[in-house]
Amino acid sequence: MNRWNNVGMKWIKTLMKAAAVCLCANFILITPVMAAPEGLDNAALEQLIRDRTATPAVRTGDDASDLIMNAMGLLGVAYHFGGNSPTSGLDCSGFMQYIFRRSMGVTLPRSSRQMATVGEAVGRASLQPGDLVFFSPGGGGISHVGMYIGNGRMIHAPRTGKNIEITSIEQGYWSRTFVTARRVKH
Repeated sequence: MNRWNNVGMKWIKTLMKAAAVCLCANFILITPVMAAPEGLDNAALEQLIRDRTATPAVRTGDDASDLIMNAMGLLGVAYHFGGNSPTSGLDCSGFMQYIFRRSMGVTLPRSSRQMATVGEAVGRASLQPGDLVFFSPGGGGISHVGMYIGNGRMIHAPRTGKNIEITSIEQGYWSRTFVTARRVKH
């Protein structure tokens, strides 16, 4: 069984830099191939490609689909302690900062412990996609954050040696270490 079937979305498998990658089909727009304009030298053509593939501008609104779409686009990015950029790697709080700033224009505090004071408290039974979920993996207070994406799952940057991934919060390790959740709005 394909492990992605449990997420509740359709997935497309593609190749990127010779590695198989699964992308959420709900957030992919298939467009026709465009021919390069005539008369462009390599530098101008490369700039045109960069312009057309640049990350879209920040969208406003508290629509959870924007948060999830931007987060899913970073699946597979390496964890890097203290990281706050997809190019150099992201840690859990850097990942959430990046997604909320890009999707909603909201600036979150840098640490997961500080993030757990932002927004409105949400009970575990009331989680909605886009809610921040907080954990105490070592038992010494909140030290990890992810984003709930629905169906009992979160997307997060887990730890050194791992990449941004989707995992269940309803059983096992993440269920046992769950502390609280917050809903952040504009």
